[in-house]
Amino acid sequence: MFTPPDGLCSIGELAERAGVTVKAVRFYSDNGLLPEASRSAGGHRRYGPDALDRLRLLRSLRALGLPVREVRRVLDEEADGEQGALEDAVAGQLRDLGSQLTALRWREAGMRLVLECPPGERADRLRLIGAVAAPPSTAPMARFWRAWLPPRMPARARTAFLEVAVARPPDDPDPAQVLAFARLNALVTRPCTGGEQPQPEAHKGSGARASAILYAGLAQAYELAGARLREGGAPRPGEELDSFVDAYAGAYGSRDTPAFRRRLVGQLAADPRIDRYWELTADVITAPGGPPEPTPGSAHDWLFAALDAQTAAAG
Repeated sequence: MFTPPDGLCSIGELAERAGVTVKAVRFYSDNGLLPEASRSAGGHRRYGPDALDRLRLLRSLRALGLPVREVRRVLDEEADGEQGALEDAVAGQLRDLGSQLTALRWREAGMRLVLECPPGERADRLRLIGAVAAPPSTAPMARFWRAWLPPRMPARARTAFLEVAVARPPDDPDPAQVLAFARLNALVTRPCTGGEQPQPEAHKGSGARASAILYAGLAQAYELAGARLREGGAPRPGEELDSFVDAYAGAYGSRDTPAFRRRLVGQLAADPRIDRYWELTADVITAPGGPPEPTPGSAHDWLFAALDAQTAAAG
């Protein structure tokens, strides 16, 4: 490859052997990624024996889609015999590609949704799904819940609740899931009647400690009830219901007694409900053709039904 007598090659020879353009070699040289060995008497670039391997590595890294700054980091670490920068860069590219693929799948499902609906509904469907980014963002749902949860709720407890309450959109949705997510997005972003979201009774007097106790207990009760829902079990007294009542009793500083359970039934029956949110959430997270996935909303309904039946039977 290298021409005598100095063992160096020209920019054209290097480009030809590496399978790149002269312009690419010049770009890498100008950016310090491909050092020149020297210049000829006429001012032409000359490259040493190691330039070909380095240029091939440059080409491979750029083919992975790595930006120049990441390529520089990889080359610097390669020179020091390290591999961390390469691993980090490739992992970052994989994350980016995953996000791009998810966006494409959501766009495809959205297009199918519009194409397959009756012509008279297409304009409304377009407006609905056009308000959702691809890949979709769950930020509107998180804002909805932050405004609804007790104002003095500790950050850790709020974050734990958001992890189960905010629907995680699937990476490869079908049109029905796209529609449900779009409707969910519209639900949480529309103005509330009267300007404020109605709050459950438990939120009105609960301080930081009480709200943390309440939602930690509810999370446990919802998980237990969710297992029953997956089994198709009917609402009934048991560990799930006891955990549910204990959450409210702990928040109110009360004991779990028959009288407390009767009062709790009345309070929960009067509390505002957001059933539509949970219905749409179940549609988003349930696999196509599969049984409905439990949500905190469906678990709450199961537990309330068990409590209501128990207190009614007790008279």
